[in-house]
Amino acid sequence: MKKMICYASALIMCLSVFAGCGNSESSSGGTVSTDGSTSMEKVIGALGEDFQAKNAGTSFTYNPTGSGSGITAVSEGRCDIGLSSRKLKDDEKAKGLTETVLAYDGIAVIVNPANNVDDLSLEEISKIYKGEITNWSELGGSDLDIVLIGREAGSGTRDGFETVTGTEDLCKYRQELTSTGDVITTVGSNENAIGYASLASVKDTVKAVSVDGVFPTEETVKDGSYAVQRPFVLVTKSDKQLSDTAQKFFDYVLSDDAKSIIYSAGVVPAKD
Repeated sequence: MKKMICYASALIMCLSVFAGCGNSESSSGGTVSTDGSTSMEKVIGALGEDFQAKNAGTSFTYNPTGSGSGITAVSEGRCDIGLSSRKLKDDEKAKGLTETVLAYDGIAVIVNPANNVDDLSLEEISKIYKGEITNWSELGGSDLDIVLIGREAGSGTRDGFETVTGTEDLCKYRQELTSTGDVITTVGSNENAIGYASLASVKDTVKAVSVDGVFPTEETVKDGSYAVQRPFVLVTKSDKQLSDTAQKFFDYVLSDDAKSIIYSAGVVPAKD
């Protein structure tokens, strides 16, 4: 009887050890949290999914709040890595933030598919958004008033677009929307509208126009011939070391192993 009790006790102890090991392995996976640019949703989502698949037990999260909010989130310690679709400003760097370019993305200028305008010069785009060209007929299109759609203040897409077109603080927006998806939906439902969106996010519900005769593609972004483009940036705190899991994710997304995932998301890896 005593032997049976000893065997039972030993068995319980072994099971406890195994259970403890199982819990330890699960918790050692760690987490990595990202926050920011809605334009980076496709690429960061694909990278996060692949990272989790290759690292069992890890947890990856992405909060699509916009570039400005993502930069603030990492600055305040509310996420591991901020995501921005624009470069950091000098005052943001002065607050102890560091930028690392992950990839380059074209900003497609989009119109409704019913619009027969297929090409615009950079100068014409600038004049459109500054309110100097107000009717599509001035550009060879139909006699319709142009409806200007853009992103909200703090958006990396807006910052990139306005910087390239020279329209900072000069745009006469009809609507300022809070996500890339909202811009695409709005332009796709309004024949008069024009907007801009991440090339990787453009759907067949809208039509991208060429700019100065160059159509936005991965190739034209990579060779620099397409003018309207911007960086996708990883933002970290200069004086704070990433957790082991967050550092592992950071290293992975910048490695050669991640290139094919980045290309499949429609953007160009910075390492290229």
